Amino acid sequence: MTTPTQSTPLAGQAPTPASAPATARTAPGNTAPGNTADRAVKRRRVLDVLDAAGRDSLLLTSNTALTWYLDGSRVHISLAGDPIAALLVDRDGDHLVTFNNEAGRIAAEELPGGVSLHTVPWHGQLHAVAAGLAVDGDPLVEAAVTAELRAARQELLPAETARYAELSSDAAAAMTYVLTAATPETTEFQLVSDLAARIVAVGAEPLVLLCNGASRSDFRHPLATHSPIGRRAMVVVCARRNGLVANVTRWVAFDAGTPQELDAEARIAAVEADIFRATVPGARLNEIFAEIKLAYARHGFGEDQWTLHHQGGPAGYAGRDPRVTADVTDTVVLNQPFTWNPSGPRVKIEDTVLLTDSGVRVLTTDHRWPTTDVDGRRRPLTLRP
Repeated sequence: MTTPTQSTPLAGQAPTPASAPATARTAPGNTAPGNTADRAVKRRRVLDVLDAAGRDSLLLTSNTALTWYLDGSRVHISLAGDPIAALLVDRDGDHLVTFNNEAGRIAAEELPGGVSLHTVPWHGQLHAVAAGLAVDGDPLVEAAVTAELRAARQELLPAETARYAELSSDAAAAMTYVLTAATPETTEFQLVSDLAARIVAVGAEPLVLLCNGASRSDFRHPLATHSPIGRRAMVVVCARRNGLVANVTRWVAFDAGTPQELDAEARIAAVEADIFRATVPGARLNEIFAEIKLAYARHGFGEDQWTLHHQGGPAGYAGRDPRVTADVTDTVVLNQPFTWNPSGPRVKIEDTVLLTDSGVRVLTTDHRWPTTDVDGRRRPLTLRP
């Protein structure tokens, strides 16, 4: 691997400052983890993809691929926009291309060691210039190796596993703080704004914020409104930090709950337990999907319940990587994260978990949240402040 860090100007641009040396990566303002050992493994995995394809270079352009390969670097400005960088991986090294107005921050705060930085004008053609760095000007593109790159991301490495656990804990704690303070008069917008503030305060980005109070509880993807939450509410957050996305759903209620609600909560937790039992190394995702459909029927939700909402799937550097369907045949591996989210009428359960050699480990936990035992695992109850 080459180790240049000096920014290389392209298209007539003046050089930008060299990136900070490795010893300065703990300076205030720096956010990129860039673990050296993990990055070396990721580079080897991508070179294996190139070997299998008989090619010498690969162009990475999606946020999912870039944040994974750069080990957490932030390559976005707008959460809804395209990445402001592209990266060419070749036999000689890693070459990150960004716009001239982004290069200073990238070099100072986001560039891992051993990655060369190049600039193009802010109005330039980012992907074309990055592709032009390939020896033949024609690198392999992401779309040609989608499944292979997804497989390369499956098994989390030690440093990113630790970061994921910390993010998941922070997301769960934010839920506890916000919902403990809620009242029936709290509006949905107030809840999600308080949750967003806590997520941002721990250095993460709230990619998804959902809330439905009692008057809107039929909606499974409920964008917030000004409605008071009333006697019962569901809140969802997908929080991203260092490229990794933690997903969690929680419920709050201000009464004891009806017998029907309590029964549905227990049954959806039983559906989830069946999914966890099916999530084992060597299983194929379409096989787990088949078990999900059976679990709904087994626990009294009906055979068509799976058609009314997606069921989740592998997690990590995308909210779901990918969403599980009958057509997805990826094989489950150890140290792979998942977020399953079975749901029924006015009921849902969702946490981010990691498949370890001792089974499924729940990451989005907070010791203050009420739980109950489900199949030998502590699972969340509805919070009743």
